[in-house]
Amino acid sequence: MKHVFIVLLFFTSCKSDKEKQISLWNQSVISNQIIQEKGKTIKARFLVPNGFSRVKTNPNTFNYYLQNFKLKPQNSKVYLYNGELKNRQDIHAAILDINVGKKDLQQCADATMRLRAEFLYQQKRYNDIHFNFTNGFNVAYTKWRQGYRLKIKGNNVSWYKTNKESKTDASFSKYMQHIFMYAGTLSLNKELKKVSLNKMEIGTIFIHGGSPGHAVIVVDMAKNETETLFLLAQSYMPAQDIHILKNFNNTKISPWYSTKDLENLQTPEWNFTKEDLKKFP
Repeated sequence: MKHVFIVLLFFTSCKSDKEKQISLWNQSVISNQIIQEKGKTIKARFLVPNGFSRVKTNPNTFNYYLQNFKLKPQNSKVYLYNGELKNRQDIHAAILDINVGKKDLQQCADATMRLRAEFLYQQKRYNDIHFNFTNGFNVAYTKWRQGYRLKIKGNNVSWYKTNKESKTDASFSKYMQHIFMYAGTLSLNKELKKVSLNKMEIGTIFIHGGSPGHAVIVVDMAKNETETLFLLAQSYMPAQDIHILKNFNNTKISPWYSTKDLENLQTPEWNFTKEDLKKFP
């Protein structure tokens, strides 16, 4: 479980609503007309359904980064941080090729922050890498990179200076581990900006900030004149491989989801509403 400051930070992780989702278990839903097993990226692995066109993205954008994210080979299994298999292997259509770490930290909201931070880090946009802890303290990567570290006592957080700068990939990973420990759906939900369905784009997030809560991120999109389709990725609890979700409610387009008449978004392990759609500032 994640570390906490005080009681206010407990239960920022994800948890399934098993009673509502039990009828969906053991379903294997994915269209042979959509999946391309040899495709090595999200864009190459999943074709768009007939009548739709994939949303075009520009290089060096978060949209492009996600749409072209490398995938593990088809039929790979979802593993937990400790090397054990996730108890449900029926809900994923693909697995993103990114490590989960060896601690129970990179859960649902953490996975969305990890993807955003990794993109910005690759782009050397260090000033844009910052996240809030659950108590509201903003943790800027530039401070960490300058050699500052965090002093945490109870619910109080402050910076202190060490002797040298920290510009290595390993140091960036340690920074992200601190984010995972002390941030979650509660903090990220407050940090993100609400958007309407017609403003959805790749990189937007359906998030329910709570105790417990959950978050899934849009990693690709396709459109026609009247409808928008989207792919969703998640991590979960315990920390596990980030995976693209199947759509149990529409087998004809799975793993794509549709915005058409979307009041409630039912994913295999959590239900959202259209009001839960948000984006990074």
